Amino acid sequence: MSGLVAADVWRRLPNLIFPPRCLSCETAISEVGALCADCWLGVTFVDGAVCQRCGQPFELDPGVETVCGGCLQSPPLYDRARAVFLYNDASRALVTGFKYGDRTDRVPSFGRWLARAGRELIDDADVLIPVPLHWTRLFQRRFNQSALLAQAIHKETLVPVLLEGLERSRSTQQQVGLSNAKRRRNVRGAFKVPEKQIPHVLGRKVVLIDDVVTSGATVEACTRALKKAGAARVDVLALARVLR
Repeated sequence: MSGLVAADVWRRLPNLIFPPRCLSCETAISEVGALCADCWLGVTFVDGAVCQRCGQPFELDPGVETVCGGCLQSPPLYDRARAVFLYNDASRALVTGFKYGDRTDRVPSFGRWLARAGRELIDDADVLIPVPLHWTRLFQRRFNQSALLAQAIHKETLVPVLLEGLERSRSTQQQVGLSNAKRRRNVRGAFKVPEKQIPHVLGRKVVLIDDVVTSGATVEACTRALKKAGAARVDVLALARVLR
């Protein structure tokens, strides 16, 4: 028994020396890689009834396989989209801290959340492909947040990642602050599947990984490039989405 107790103390020692902190506000908590109660309540997780195409949450459950009015009127190019949580004040701190504050320690938790939120997409996927950054933006940021998310999902699900499946062939203006129409013009023709990667995309069921879906302009531009290269299906899995 004493040996088991000693082993348990040794296992808990890192947490005793460095107590776990909330992923968002840094409050001391009991579990590694989690949110405190206040931050958890502030984040709106998308875990109820959603549009089967775009993943927009419904206030009331309209029944199985329901598509929202927006998708009926103007179907997206991708086949399905899902997200972990809505992009609001609480979740913005999680995402921006990750992207711009080098909080890559959040990635393992994000990977678990994404694997759970995107289970129906991942179960039938052949490959995960992250939304790429242009090389100039990658040089400035030092990492592609979507690529880190894709690799974290791989660790949870073992679905292979094709890091170079898409290329951002020209630098684009940041989408923040642009209207939906300007966002679409900004990324039109900005993505392509490199010729040497086409055999890895052709006939494959792809899950496109992004951090935030706002207007959908970026993921639709990526989807267009993937389907042009022969992808059989393109689904989208994002950490956050803006409520339309």
